[in-house]
Amino acid sequence: MKRVTVVVPNWNGMGVLKECLDSLMRQDTDDFEILLVDNASEDESVSFVRANYPSVRIIENKENLGFAGGVNVGIRAVTTPYVLLLNNDVEADPHFVAGLTDCIEHDPRIFSASARMINFRERDILDDCGDLYTILGWQAQRGVGQKVTDPKYFKPCKVFSACGGAAVYRMEALEKTGLFDEQHFAYLEDIDIGYRGLLYGYKNVYCPDAVVYHIGSAASGAVRYSDFKVKLSARNSVYLYYKNMPAVQRILNGPWLALGRCIKKRFFKKRGFLEAYQAGVREGFETRKTTKKVPFEWKRFFRYFYIEGLLISGLFAYSSEFMKRRFPGASKKGDK
Repeated sequence: MKRVTVVVPNWNGMGVLKECLDSLMRQDTDDFEILLVDNASEDESVSFVRANYPSVRIIENKENLGFAGGVNVGIRAVTTPYVLLLNNDVEADPHFVAGLTDCIEHDPRIFSASARMINFRERDILDDCGDLYTILGWQAQRGVGQKVTDPKYFKPCKVFSACGGAAVYRMEALEKTGLFDEQHFAYLEDIDIGYRGLLYGYKNVYCPDAVVYHIGSAASGAVRYSDFKVKLSARNSVYLYYKNMPAVQRILNGPWLALGRCIKKRFFKKRGFLEAYQAGVREGFETRKTTKKVPFEWKRFFRYFYIEGLLISGLFAYSSEFMKRRFPGASKKGDK
């Protein structure tokens, strides 16, 4: 049996798949298999993969199940101890698969391990080094926009959650926590599953030895914001804390969460997406009780305190990185 299965979700990825799969063929290990899960693509990506990469197993969904539903189909088909999720718009460094698998394998308490993601076009700029979640109810890409030479991001560390675009998960742990929440469809589903991993007593880590180069929406020509993305992200942000926080914690954090929504409203109003944002928040509150909550358990009492600390420290980490991006000159002066 192979050590890990690389699951690549795909939807109309003809323009990026070759780069991704070629990089997987150049890995310095062969102790893995590749599974492409296609979400009813309308382009020729499936036939392209079938003709050019005969070793890649393919599952074709009859409809677009989103990221969460698509990767769940792949995870259910996995027989290896670990599953590695990889966006189709990345180029993987030759040591990526081995580095990420070695990282999760050495400690049974690790739920997921996140790769070092670098901007594909600007390779001196980081894209993601594990994800943050804050007391404001905001998700953030740790390290985004920072220099790849920053020594901080060469160090392995715990993170709130792995970025599902390039991360490995322990199959045994997923059997306990459940898979990705398909009600999310897309956006924040990786924060949600990472949160559950924490509640179940696991930890999520960042592995700087595993490197990928991420194209992402900006470099691929897609818009950074859209009504669809803003609405789903806003809705899922409500699902995220409602499902995972016990009632007392939601009440205590209520003012902070409200402040976070107010700031977001102002942000999206300036960019012309206020209506989409408000519609998403409204839908989130109206349908929150249809989500599958993580039940409160007294044995998790200290985990709730621990996670609350992560939410607070996440806000400080986000603020620090935001200031470094906004005022790069000031941070350079401060380093002297």
